[in-house]
Amino acid sequence: MKKLLKNVVIVGYAGFCFMLFFGVNAKAYIDPSVVTYLIQAVAAIVIALGAFIGIYWRKAKKKINDKLGIDENKNKEVESDEIVVKDESEEK
Repeated sequence: MKKLLKNVVIVGYAGFCFMLFFGVNAKAYIDPSVVTYLIQAVAAIVIALGAFIGIYWRKAKKKINDKLGIDENKNKEVESDEIVVKDESEEK
């Protein structure tokens, strides 16, 4: 996983540098729909990073709790799994 992430970062950095140094200036109009698309892309990145951080935060917290011997469910109450079904013929 670390090797894959490292390769993705290196390729992304190399691509950014290539575009920065060898890019061609363009005089173009930025349509409002492009700005909307950009906002959606930024929002998607923020949401994906939040999910990624949340997942790995939970995993790290669980590992730390296991090493320290902390039980998160120690004081929680557990309900029974009993299901009561009333028959309509008995009610009349």
